[in-house]
Amino acid sequence: MRRRIPLRKRLLVRLLSVSALIAVCSVAATAWLAVTTTTSALKEEQGQDLAADNSILARLSGYAATHADWTDVRRTVRQLAAETGRRIALTTADRTLVADSAPRGTPLPPRPAATVDPLRTDTYSETGAQLSGIDPRVVGPYRLPAKERAKLDALATRRRQCYERYGLQATVVRTASGRPVVTGADGADPAGFGATVCEDGELNAPTPTERGALARLTDLARPCLKRAGLDLGGPLFLTYDPSGKDPFGGGYLVAKYARAGKAATARAVQNCIVTARRTQLEPYVAPVAELFLGIGDQNPSRFDMSPANKAKVIGAAGLVLAVTVAVTALVATRLVRPLRALTEAAQQPPELHVRVPVTTRDETGILAEAFNDLTERRARLEAQRRAMVSDIAHELRSPLTNIRGWLEVVRDGVVEPDPPLLDSLHEEALVLQRIIDDLQDLAAADAGTLRLHPEPLRAGDLLDQVAAAHRVAAGAAGVALRTGADTAAWLDADPVRMRQALGNLVSNALRHTPADGTVTLAARRHGPDVVLTVTDTGTGIAPEDLPHVFDRFWRAEKSRSRRTGGSGLGLPIVRHLVAAHGGTADAASEPGGGAVFTLRLPAAGPPADDT
Repeated sequence: MRRRIPLRKRLLVRLLSVSALIAVCSVAATAWLAVTTTTSALKEEQGQDLAADNSILARLSGYAATHADWTDVRRTVRQLAAETGRRIALTTADRTLVADSAPRGTPLPPRPAATVDPLRTDTYSETGAQLSGIDPRVVGPYRLPAKERAKLDALATRRRQCYERYGLQATVVRTASGRPVVTGADGADPAGFGATVCEDGELNAPTPTERGALARLTDLARPCLKRAGLDLGGPLFLTYDPSGKDPFGGGYLVAKYARAGKAATARAVQNCIVTARRTQLEPYVAPVAELFLGIGDQNPSRFDMSPANKAKVIGAAGLVLAVTVAVTALVATRLVRPLRALTEAAQQPPELHVRVPVTTRDETGILAEAFNDLTERRARLEAQRRAMVSDIAHELRSPLTNIRGWLEVVRDGVVEPDPPLLDSLHEEALVLQRIIDDLQDLAAADAGTLRLHPEPLRAGDLLDQVAAAHRVAAGAAGVALRTGADTAAWLDADPVRMRQALGNLVSNALRHTPADGTVTLAARRHGPDVVLTVTDTGTGIAPEDLPHVFDRFWRAEKSRSRRTGGSGLGLPIVRHLVAAHGGTADAASEPGGGAVFTLRLPAAGPPADDT
């Protein structure tokens, strides 16, 4: 009865389900990847645009910090536009155009991106941002003339050399005003490492130009301080900050009032000084300008698909799903058809096994070929089993029939149980015993229970023992028995089993070698192996019979006469014994040219005490 397979367990249904799931996951993953990649690209582009905008603003702020007007800014605007690929336009506060990288007549964006005012900025520093309100590149009256710079450079060089004499690495950095500042290798103040002997006070002292600018700054700050009601206890004097970070000199007063516990007063003083400094620097910078970039829309872009694009994505996903299901159904059908044929053939009784047609060259076709080979091997094994049963019955029947017949005539008194008759019965019993022993050895070899007792064995000694055991039989047959062995040929083998294997080969060779023939036993070392050969000058083996000489109960002479052969178990036992030692057994022959049986076994070294 044919078993019905549940629908959910059928190969076709499972293939379709898996393919559909894979298709859905693939489409979903692709869509997710596309959206994620697009969003990431947009964010990255926005970040790049923001960095480019900051760079443009910093460049233009630097121009304004070093120029009193925008007269020559057009060349800078065109250069920035070429570098960034953005449209750049500068206008005054009332939208009067100062410079524009776009063609004349191009409308401005709806609103400016930033205001360019170097006296009120929070976008520039050496690393790209600063929180103070004045661009440090605005130096105005603090710019040092060449004579003062040369004097300060000499003082800075002398201080750097002094630091280096004390093992401190120092460098000279020039500020925007032209004043040199000595700093450590990582920007730290070398004086903080204990080299106070190098602090001569000359390098930090304001130059005449700086003292004049600081005096002017003091005069500008004094009215603001008076309006704030601040009494500084004497004339106001602002010193120059040598670090270059606060070139208008307000840090001293702020620190002084903070130490006195008057933080609010210190902040008021700071505010007055910043206001005064802006007033002082205003004539040296360009007027405030509005900066327009691109289309002027600074809102972040948002990735959103239109209904048409959504429909395209859904349609593409549906098409991929439909094609996947269709192709999977076609492929699964082609796969299932030969599998069903294999299943039906395998469910047939053994006697009805037939070959399955091979319709494909893929894995299913290979499976069908393997199934056909298995069927043929099973048929051959079945035929061999039947032949072996018949051969065993035949081999056992002959000696048993002889024993039974002679015992019956003795019982009936026809003949007397004389010694020759008893010798004949004993010989037949020995034949039965040899057949049973051979079958027992084969059964043990098949079951893997064949016991071996290996020991170091010289191949020459093994051949001499086998030849001595068969010397009488060889003399009776008129056959010369010779041996030859390489002294370096040693085996790690069971001597009893190896004598049994070689004895079977020698017995077989003597049986098929005519009188005046020769049987030669040889042993030689060949690489990692020892090669044992038994060569005869007998009738040889036909080419069509050569592949079967190691089959059980196989004999070239089909009559199975005792005069022309044994039971057909000797050579199979040889192969099993050699295989148990990790070796191989082969046969080669030509009709009329004798036969050569070769045993190849792993070689071993001689024992340590062998001389």
